[in-house]
Amino acid sequence: MINFRYHVVSLTAVFLALAIGLVVGTAALNGPVSENLRTNLEALKKDNDVRRDQVNQLREELNSGQDFATEVAPVVLAGKLATRKIAVVSLPGADESADGVVKMLNVAGATLTARVTLEEKFFDPNYTTELLDLADQSSQPSIPVTSLPRNSDGVETASALLALTLLQGATNPTPDDVTAVLTGLSEAGYVATEEAAAGGAEAVVLVSSEPATDKEATRKNQSAVTVANQFYQRRPLVVAGDGAGEGNLVSGVRGDPTLVKEISTVDNVSTVQGQVATAMATTERLVQNKVGQYGLAAGATSMVPSAAP
Repeated sequence: MINFRYHVVSLTAVFLALAIGLVVGTAALNGPVSENLRTNLEALKKDNDVRRDQVNQLREELNSGQDFATEVAPVVLAGKLATRKIAVVSLPGADESADGVVKMLNVAGATLTARVTLEEKFFDPNYTTELLDLADQSSQPSIPVTSLPRNSDGVETASALLALTLLQGATNPTPDDVTAVLTGLSEAGYVATEEAAAGGAEAVVLVSSEPATDKEATRKNQSAVTVANQFYQRRPLVVAGDGAGEGNLVSGVRGDPTLVKEISTVDNVSTVQGQVATAMATTERLVQNKVGQYGLAAGATSMVPSAAP
């Protein structure tokens, strides 16, 4: 008769057999499995070493390219912008690239009339009405409010005011009026300027950064194009940024059938090569009255402009 003790003994025998099988199987496989894992690990280590060497080599090549561009800049740029007056305007986050651009413009002999940074607040849709009112209030006798766009776009109106303030043109504002406009916008947190900013620039280099990615990204990135639109209408403009992907100012210019014919672009401005190309493009745009798209990204026709005579 089968009783409870019989079931207990049977189950114990089953589990004992499983345990013995597991031990025997593990012992049998342990050697091959461990060896296979060891071989894979060594292969991965070798592959990682190779890729690390490749990265180090590429880094060295990049640094060498940067050093070469720095050394060749005086040869390529010397005197090309002598006596020429240039203003540099940068978008939020682009100050380091703008520093490099200013350096190369100086190598080319340009006179920097103003260095202006547009702050995050300038592009914030929550402040568009305040910016619009401030632009109207900041207009001066030599920059009458009637010369500004009459709509509800604060970025457009303020950009037009800045363009009229910084550039040579019909208004040619007095030094006091330039100071008043820039002071009003900077004290309100919309722009930042270096000391001794003046008007009278013959051209502008607009240095952009990475496009906005927050919930207001579409409006902010379009506002950057609006800034470029206002500046190019008054004097030659070069837009310098990094890449030409979605939302990028460079791609915004290159993708616009009107702007691409009027504004030169450079898409690798964070590198010394791109900063040299920006100074060359400024020379080409101002001295030769030619427009070109330069760099490595989509829409570029060559890496750099042909050397100006």
